[in-house]
Amino acid sequence: MRKLVFSTLPGIPLIEPGDNLVSTIENALSQSGESLQEHDVLVVAQKIVSKAEDRYVFLADIKPSAEAIALAEEVQKDPRHVHVILSESKEVVRKKPGVLIVEHRLGFVHANAGVDRSNIASDPETEPVLLLP
Repeated sequence: MRKLVFSTLPGIPLIEPGDNLVSTIENALSQSGESLQEHDVLVVAQKIVSKAEDRYVFLADIKPSAEAIALAEEVQKDPRHVHVILSESKEVVRKKPGVLIVEHRLGFVHANAGVDRSNIASDPETEPVLLLP
């Protein structure tokens, strides 16, 4: 009989730039008494890979382009955020207030080119966003 079981791995700390994800996962497995078995599939969120790779951009350092300013007004977003989105994109596919769908330079089509502000340490002085790995 085949079965599919999903479970989380406890003990993963907040990931910081430069962290070794393999070691972090191995340590969490060891601490939980678990081990990977043949045919196991390990799923890792892109966000922790981006954090480990230090894919942060700081909006406080961004001077938005005229194109970003105009588009930001149209979609009601921060022009600096839109500037970063455009720098990660090949093409704007769709836009309307609150929504900016683009083709990422790697070929993915999704919202905001994966440029993300959620679930990262907030710092009002630097205003970090995170790029895809």
